[in-house]
Amino acid sequence: MDSRPHRVVVLALDGVLPFELAIPQRIFGMARDERGRPLYEVVTCSVRPPGPVRTDADFAVLVGHGPEALATADTVVVPASDELGPALGEGRLTDELTAALARIRPGTRLVAVCTGGYVLAAAGLLDGRPATTHWAYAEHFQQLFPAVRVDADVLFVDDGDVLTSAGVAAGVDLCVHIVRRDHGTGVANDVARRTVVPPHRDGGQAQYIERPVPDPRQSSTTRARAWALARLHEPIQLRDMAAQEAMSVRTFTRRFREESGLSPGQWLTQQRVERARHLLESTGLSVDRVARDAGFGTAQSMRQHLQGVLGVTPTAYRRTFRAGDAVSTGCGE
Repeated sequence: MDSRPHRVVVLALDGVLPFELAIPQRIFGMARDERGRPLYEVVTCSVRPPGPVRTDADFAVLVGHGPEALATADTVVVPASDELGPALGEGRLTDELTAALARIRPGTRLVAVCTGGYVLAAAGLLDGRPATTHWAYAEHFQQLFPAVRVDADVLFVDDGDVLTSAGVAAGVDLCVHIVRRDHGTGVANDVARRTVVPPHRDGGQAQYIERPVPDPRQSSTTRARAWALARLHEPIQLRDMAAQEAMSVRTFTRRFREESGLSPGQWLTQQRVERARHLLESTGLSVDRVARDAGFGTAQSMRQHLQGVLGVTPTAYRRTFRAGDAVSTGCGE
């Protein structure tokens, strides 16, 4: 069995944004297996021979690999660039960049951070696919690339072998999501803990677009969320959550959406899916028991929710992350 680390090649283009450029190295570089061995190898390349690449800041970065590194990648990441994002003109790539992208092997996973999606779209790699980008450029992106199904209201889009993120810090969410998809919640949570970022912000969570900041003099919904998290295995009514904050259901629902971007019901389902994933990965509990402990009540209900979110059944999900373990499946398949 091939035990080499998964090779991530980050393409640094002229005008690259340093924050976005550093995200893959920081997130993937932190991922370790149970013996402390790196799960990813991250290298940075440019479209030219090794040398300096201009950033959008007052410094350049010295890149140690040329475009030939793209041919060795298992995953290619394209961070945002102020030259090859919204300033791409009519959506045409330079001959130099076109030749570099041609080196990527078929089947390589492609990831774009923020307006890095302009590069993938201009290369025709997003045609017919769902994708996202920074909300401020979503309308321009859609006009420039009408064949792409743009969703401006999400943090990231996972379309299997092609993934795109919204602006800036959403690239962190996307990379943590990829670690979770590749190696499970345990590894992803460890990476998130070590880099001091949230372990999970679902890709379907709304981008923060003109969302009003709650008045600090008003009560938040933090207490209600903590109360619900301690009782996910029980039936939870909206009125009971509102009561934790001494609010009416209407006020609580409005305040909750302002703070989280989700309705209370959507948030509860998201938390229960995460609880189910954790139990499926880390325990040998039957699928029926996992469904009860996660608050879905029945294995059938959990199966429907996991298929809706992850596209797999509970047993298939467990098989992916607990290969070789003896586990009880119950009747959830």
